[in-house]
Amino acid sequence: MTSVDDVAGPDDLPHRTQVEIVTLLVSPRHRYEGRPADGALPAVGPELRDRVELRAGLGIVGDRYFAARAHVHASVTLIGLEGLDAVAAGLGLPVDPVTTRRNVFLRGADVEALRGRPFALDSGAGPVRFRGYRPANPCAWMDHEVAPGAFRAMRGRGGVRCDPESDGVLNTGSATLWTDAPVPLGGQAAGR
Repeated sequence: MTSVDDVAGPDDLPHRTQVEIVTLLVSPRHRYEGRPADGALPAVGPELRDRVELRAGLGIVGDRYFAARAHVHASVTLIGLEGLDAVAAGLGLPVDPVTTRRNVFLRGADVEALRGRPFALDSGAGPVRFRGYRPANPCAWMDHEVAPGAFRAMRGRGGVRCDPESDGVLNTGSATLWTDAPVPLGGQAAGR
């Protein structure tokens, strides 16, 4: 296995953190529409992927937010699994991360620290550049689909909305996170 120190990254993103891309989700349609009491709409085909393709300024190919004008600067969502672990511990209930409907589920770095910053992820196919924008705030659906109390518990742990600034591919498994400044490890920030 190649050491993270042996991997060349973007010159303007000198700090690297070894992370894991645990899950990738691509959904061609919104599933949380209408009233939460009515339940989520059914999936249209498999949503969990081992590999996704990204296009600069457009998002994840095949996802509901791909090239959506209403989601400028929000076409891809990342969430830190350590934050969801803290939500589960606080609620005393298991949390299925996929019910949050984020696209990239990361372990090993404080995803919330990526807001307003450039970063890149390299899972073996070359770095994909992103810019973090605003928080991916939880919605009322979280109380219904994740667990009672999740809407409030996920505040500050809902992830970050971002846009890809380069074309590329992400795969599940080991990855390198490249940032412009050091990012806290995921477990250090989970207790927000």
